[in-house]
Amino acid sequence: MQPTQKGRTVTEIRQGEPRETTVTRRVSAELAIDTPGRGFTDITRAVARFLADIGAGDGEVSLFCRHTSASLTIQENADPDVRIDLLAALDRLAPEDAGWVHDLEGPDDMPAHVKAVITGVNLTIPVVAGRMRLGTWQGIYLVEHRARPHRRELTVAFVGDGN
Repeated sequence: MQPTQKGRTVTEIRQGEPRETTVTRRVSAELAIDTPGRGFTDITRAVARFLADIGAGDGEVSLFCRHTSASLTIQENADPDVRIDLLAALDRLAPEDAGWVHDLEGPDDMPAHVKAVITGVNLTIPVVAGRMRLGTWQGIYLVEHRARPHRRELTVAFVGDGN
């Protein structure tokens, strides 16, 4: 039974044992991803391969998307319908026919900028013993918000110690 306070349920939060890591290295690399156009591209394996290649131990891996019309997200990787629904939701939030002033690069460009603002261009993920601490159903995705294929560049960096 959960404890209550003034008639409201109080959520109990449990903290695990703290882990201290001496930061002895920072390693970064660029990833180039050719997207097929609008949609989600799973980059989880590419990030895991980067961590394995550099012999990462405990620390953090960060990703930064160097574009304003694409973004990064952590999302469910089991059911592809989730990604379809997310694209539909983003289209409802930033439709092409909303009367945007900025339209020099086509009707999908300004909505792509809005979607990138909503979803974000950077991620940070804890790494323990060289492995990302993602949840069971989580994957890392580059989200292409433009209709046409693009080459997207990401910076991936690990800060922490080695194996």
